[in-house]
Order: sequence, then structure tokens, then C-alpha cells
Amino acid sequence: MKKIFRLFRFAGPWAKHLVFATIALFVISGVNLLAPEITRRIIAIMEGGNLEYQIDSIITLSLVLLGFFAVRGVCQFLNSYLSHVASWKMVNRLRCIIYDHLQKLSMSYYHDKQTGQLMSRVVNDTEAFENLIAHALPEVITNIVTLVGVFVILLTINPWLALMVCAPIPFIALLSAIPRLMGSFFSTGQKKIAELNAVLQDNFSGIKEIQVFNKQEQESKKVREKSTQHATALIKALFYAGILMPSVGFVTTLGTIIVLIAGPIIAVRTGFPISDLVAFLLYLNLFFAPVATITRLMEDIQRGLAGTERVFEILDTEPDIKDTPHAKKVGRLSGQLSFNGVTFSYNDDATVLENISFEAKAGQMIALVGPTGVGKSTISGLIARFYDPTSGSISMDGIDLKEMTLESLRDQLSLVLQDVFLWGGSISENIAYGCAGASPEEIQNAAKVACIDEFIESLPDKYDTLIGERGVRLSGGQKQRLAIARSVLRNSPLLVLDEATSAVDTETEREIQNAIDRLIGQRTLIVIAHRLSTIRKADLIIALQDGKIAECGSHDQLLAIDGIYAALCKQQTMG
Repeated sequence: MKKIFRLFRFAGPWAKHLVFATIALFVISGVNLLAPEITRRIIAIMEGGNLEYQIDSIITLSLVLLGFFAVRGVCQFLNSYLSHVASWKMVNRLRCIIYDHLQKLSMSYYHDKQTGQLMSRVVNDTEAFENLIAHALPEVITNIVTLVGVFVILLTINPWLALMVCAPIPFIALLSAIPRLMGSFFSTGQKKIAELNAVLQDNFSGIKEIQVFNKQEQESKKVREKSTQHATALIKALFYAGILMPSVGFVTTLGTIIVLIAGPIIAVRTGFPISDLVAFLLYLNLFFAPVATITRLMEDIQRGLAGTERVFEILDTEPDIKDTPHAKKVGRLSGQLSFNGVTFSYNDDATVLENISFEAKAGQMIALVGPTGVGKSTISGLIARFYDPTSGSISMDGIDLKEMTLESLRDQLSLVLQDVFLWGGSISENIAYGCAGASPEEIQNAAKVACIDEFIESLPDKYDTLIGERGVRLSGGQKQRLAIARSVLRNSPLLVLDEATSAVDTETEREIQNAIDRLIGQRTLIVIAHRLSTIRKADLIIALQDGKIAECGSHDQLLAIDGIYAALCKQQTMG
């Protein structure tokens, strides 16, 4: 029940819709309770004889009954429309809340998550709430009220028959364990559809690799397995649902059989009016109908609760990296950066960085070099506060990164990664992504700095050219130059280039190097590079080995030392 109450809090803005929808349901229930009584009175009039004198009463009661049915029709529309408005609005709101919360979670949360699984939680799991809010819970409430109301009416008509009707109820109670079994299988089904979405997402993103390595059958097998597991879980749940409904139907039929046997006997022996017996049978149908309806709705409730558990699991996850209580918003800084004894490890695993200390003064170019896996990219992640150091501190302009808000920190920097991500819009939209309201001239100037303007101008639609999902229509080098243009346009005081020239040819690398040279002195540059020709002019080159600073100095100083950096230079020269 706590989960349901928590879920309803998200429907707050549309509570009045739910209230009116529920009122409409109660009116429908009231009409259903009154209709048999009016029918009983019509039959009683017929039993009394002298129909020619009572025809006006019969017509009047019939018209009243027609009016009740008309009111019921209007209320059925209001209930259906208002409940659907409230439920879909709530689902829409909840999806947005979940997405916003996912955006706040730290990078560590995504290490073991697949995109398809997260999409399933945002889309599939929340969709189950619509049925829960619009149908299942309101109908359960009104059917319980109807059940109680009908039982009271049955007691007033004939207490002994009413008590006989209750004989099958203990058997119905024994069937209450089945919905819990259904719930466990529905929960499994939700997990399996998330896994299926994850596999599909990965396969669609890697369709080139699947085709070039001839792995179609292998990937088809994965999809079949996940789809089969999802279907199997739902079939098991529906198996128990299939047992539940006929069982409840059979048990409730026993009550009708009891009345059909005992009713005439009581009528003969006590003079129980036939009109009352007919009314009792009509109300009896209303008595068992809610029981069957509630049983049917348990399937929808279990589906909704399965989705609720998975959604709240996300919302209850707190980000590892967030603003501290005393964090303050800062304006534009100069870009001076300091690492002070920084040590870092992922999830208490082996240490990635150990006792890293260096300073980048405003406008300087600092280069990080070393073999793959020594922690160079981890440093860029620490600068952006995707992670926090295990020990030590990082500061900008003398302010600890934890002392400023995440928003204002990230306003100070731009990041160009080796694995460039581009949106499926136009070239101009991608360049201007980090700089809202940029003019066409500013976009073109940034493209010129990144040496991509000439290529763009050669396209039929120029800056309005659509580049496809993740920039599928561009080469690796073109993607990286677009990413550099995006960072240049943002004009932040600190620019981090993480292998930004790894996918370009020698000529383009030279052009980008010229662009980087023009930025030296205008902003602080942190350059992570394997291709050492791009960092010769760096003010400080830091060579990392086994997560530690092995040596640092200028290009000429490190060559004179004849250590790790010199060895790397010789390897590339020989290559």
C-alpha cells in the first residue's frame, strides 16, 4: 500500500480528475444498486393485479429506470475520460521525473547498466501505471463499496438467504494466494522485457560489427532467448490468472445454486413474495460480480506494482556526485587548475591514480601521456567531477571543486573525448549544442578554428546537413573536428582534449594542431595524447606510469632525461 500511496502523490495536479472520476463510479454503483429495486417494484405491481389501473405507475417507474440508465451512461463517459486524462498525465510526468533523475546520477551508476534497460524502465514500466490508476484501483474501491451495499440490501430482503450466499466466501479466500504468484511472474516479465530492450539497443547500435563479423545468427539467438524468457514469464503469470478467474466463477456460482434451491422452498413455506425473490436474484448477480471483477483486476494491480518497484528503485538511488550543502555558484574563472595529492579508485577496486599533484596556470597547456590504462582519461573525468577523488583535492582558481555547484563547475570547461557523441540533427545544431543562441557567424568561426568549415561548405545543405544518429554519415576525423568546434564555440576557460586527434589523418592533425596553438594563452588546455607530435609546445608534459607521475617537464627536458617520454617518442618516430 505504501507504494500505491507514493504513486498517487505524482498524480497530485490531476487529483480533481480522479476525484470526479471516482464520484462518477459511485454514481454508477448507485444506479446498479437501485435498478433491481425498481424492477422489483414493477414486478410487485404486476403481481397485485388490476394492471389497467397500474399502467401509469409501471410507465413512470420504467421511465425513472431509463433516466437512471442515462445518468449511468454519462457517468461512465466521465469516469473513463477523466481517469484516462489523470493517469496518462501522471505517466507523462513520472517519465519526465525519472529521466531528470537519471540525468543527475553519477557516472558510476551507468557502469553496469545497459541503455535498453533504462529505456524500458522509463517507458514500459511506467505504462503499466495507466491501467493501475485509471481502472484497477478505482474499480476495486467501487466494487468493494458495491459488495457491501448489496450485502446490506440482501440482508433486508431475507437475512437467511443472505447468510447462505456467504457460504462460498471462505473458498474465495483460499484463492487469494494466486495473485501473489502472478505478481512475481509479472515482475520477472518486466525485467526480461528490459533485458530484451537492452540487447536490441546494443545490436542496432552495432549493426555494422554484426554484419562484418557475420554474427547475425548469434545475435538472433540472443534476441530469441530474451524474447522467449519474457513470453514464458508472462505465460506463467497468465496461467495462474487463467486458474483464478474460472475458480472464482465456479465458487460464486455455488451461491446462485444455493438461492435457486433454498429460495423457492422459503417462498413456499413462509410466503416470501416472488417479486422479492426475483429482486434477490438480481442483487445476487450484483453481489458476485464485484468479486469476479476484483479478482480480474488483481492481474492489472500486480502488473502495476511490478513496474512501481522498478521505477522507485531508480528514484531512490542517490547520485554519488552532487552539490554539497555549502556549494556556491561561481562566475567565470581564469582556468587555473591544481591537483593536490589525488588518489582514486573505482568502487574500491585497484587504485587507478595515486598521489597525483600538478598545477596548470591560466592559459597554460598541460599534456598527459603514457601507455593505455594508466589513468589519463580518469583525470579528465575527475576535472569534470564525474567522479570524486578517493583522497586529495582538486581546485580551480583556488576553489575546491566540491565547494562550487556542479552547474557552475561545468560552465568552466569543455570536453572533447576520443569517443565523440553527436546528435542526429544538423551540423549547426551539433556545433551550437553547448552554446545556446549562437549566431551562424559564430558557428562558422568555430568550424574554421576546428578546420571543418571547408568540408561543411562542400555539402549540398552546408550547415543544415543532417548527420544521422551518432553522426553515422561522418568519418571519425570529421566527428572529432565537429566536437572541437563545439568546444571552441563554448569558449570556456578550461578545455580538455582527450585523444582529440586520434582519428584524423596527418594533414588534418596538423591543421587541428595549428588551431590548438591559436588557443594557447587564451584558455587553459589539458591535452591527453598518444600522438606526441600534438603536444611538443605544451608548457608541461606529465608522463604517467602505473597510475603515478613518473616524470614531468617540457618536451626538451623530458627528451634529455631519456625516460618514459623519450622512449614513447622513439617508438612513434620508428613507427
